[in-house]
Amino acid sequence: MEQKKIYFASDFHLGIPDHDSSLVREKKLVRWLESIKPNAQAIYLMGDIFDFWFEYKQVVPKGYIRILGKIAEITDSGIPVHIFRGNHDVWAFGYLKKEIGLQIHRKPEIVETQGKKLFLAHGDGLGPGDTGYKIMKKVFEFKPNQFLFKWLHPDIGTAMGLYFSHRSRLANIAKEKKAGKNPPLEKEMLYNYALKKSSELKDIDYFIFGHRHTPVVHKLNNKSTLVILGDWITHFTYGELAGGNFELKIFNG
Repeated sequence: MEQKKIYFASDFHLGIPDHDSSLVREKKLVRWLESIKPNAQAIYLMGDIFDFWFEYKQVVPKGYIRILGKIAEITDSGIPVHIFRGNHDVWAFGYLKKEIGLQIHRKPEIVETQGKKLFLAHGDGLGPGDTGYKIMKKVFEFKPNQFLFKWLHPDIGTAMGLYFSHRSRLANIAKEKKAGKNPPLEKEMLYNYALKKSSELKDIDYFIFGHRHTPVVHKLNNKSTLVILGDWITHFTYGELAGGNFELKIFNG
């Protein structure tokens, strides 16, 4: 029997830039999930699965039937699937857990498995800088604001959410292009965060993040390795932990 593996992927941003191209990526994700299911010990989806997600009391955004159905099939088979809420799906509450069996994480987690210790987080709001976003995140997570947003008609609320999330993505792409395609790793906020944490948490083998979209596997010191998983917009990368050894792979589908 082939050795069981733990899989990691992040930043699907389903819903952008339009329905048709998002659907192509969603179908590719379903093929990936189908391909890893026979050997999966667990699956970690590290955030920003959707470009916008908000759960009203009786309504959720339409679409995404294929990926939600595939995840439900996987969890029904007894394989745990975890999701770390990202900055685009920060308003995921109880629906995904109740209906499809996702285990939802709101804060960084330390997980011990296969003889390794993993520090897992989406990555938004970590490390130095990004003050504007950190303030905005507190606004989004403030329960009275969530309550008020629920009073918007779902068509209006979803349209607003998709508009601003799309604008945010375009703004980030513009910034990255202006700064240069591959800025030095030393300027990467998650690199600096993990470097500092590795001196505090000396027993962590892998710091695994999403959020930043550019795939990275970088040795921080003799013990710890930084992993940024990339995305499923341009890179189609995922992580695989087998026998305590981590690899970043590309799914060609």
